Amino acid sequence: MSTLTIEGWCKTSPDARSTPIEDIHFYLSGTDHRRLEQAEEELQRTHEKERWVDVDMSTLELQMPEGYGPLTDCQLRVYLGRDERGQFHLVGHRASDGSLIYSNAVLIDQLI
Repeated sequence: MSTLTIEGWCKTSPDARSTPIEDIHFYLSGTDHRRLEQAEEELQRTHEKERWVDVDMSTLELQMPEGYGPLTDCQLRVYLGRDERGQFHLVGHRASDGSLIYSNAVLIDQLI
């Protein structure tokens, strides 16, 4: 479906500032894309703040910058922008110390 290369961020504690890391590379399957679209539709209907979509780590093909992987508990956070269009970003925690690692957001309807 889509191989993505997106700038990543690291937050070492809840009160720390996020710092940029190099690009995060991952693959979203057709099933992942459908789950993102379903989450977007649910948010538009229910007006909830966000939805979390589980990812299949065996198909994600996640490639992290050196020193920032591996990640645990990877999910896709879906939310609606001001224009009511769905956006998502990859979120997980670095296995070595629990730091929050996340990517910049992508519009769901830009996935091909």
